[in-house]
Amino acid sequence: MARRYDTNDATDRVTGLREAASAVRRGELVVLPTDTVYGIGADAFSSEAVADLLQAKGRGRNMPTPVLIGSPNTLHGLVTDFSEMAWELVDAFWPGALTLVAKHQPSLQWDLGDTRGTVAVRMPLHPVAIELLTEVGPMAVSSANLTGHPAPENCDYAQEMLGDSVSVYLDGGPTPGNVPSSIVDVSREVPLLLREGAISADELRKVVPDLEVAN
Repeated sequence: MARRYDTNDATDRVTGLREAASAVRRGELVVLPTDTVYGIGADAFSSEAVADLLQAKGRGRNMPTPVLIGSPNTLHGLVTDFSEMAWELVDAFWPGALTLVAKHQPSLQWDLGDTRGTVAVRMPLHPVAIELLTEVGPMAVSSANLTGHPAPENCDYAQEMLGDSVSVYLDGGPTPGNVPSSIVDVSREVPLLLREGAISADELRKVVPDLEVAN
């Protein structure tokens, strides 16, 4: 039976974050608010939990799960060949709605789907998400919806779709926005904007003037 906690209530927030962290450590799924939409998350280093996440969403391995982190310092253990331009993007837009695709450390024992040696990583601008990520470490997080359905901006809609496939729901109220993060590939010599979302190409070019845009 799924448990739900109101993170706008001080007591419920403490209990909910503790229960969510315990669930993640057990390899279970949780739903959490972010600065874009609600996400469904699991321990990034548990291949079984990530597989359960993909199954809950009805999503294939051909669409790998992004990873959320609670601090830019976490990047040092996750990625390699991270350029100076990539760090400048981190400094300018994290925490926030920018996802960076980078080469992951080859030594990492994880299975996020068919990533071809890369990982899509982001630090969200949401206190509940950051507190949970700081407690449990990197999480595989995707929008908390069934594939093909709109991404949820509130916990009710997420729970309606995902039900008891999720152990803990953290209800932070409506999310600040429903525009997805912008995605920039920094695994190549010249950064490439794969998806323009909450941060425009013009804003990104103020930091990385040579930014290319995918067709």
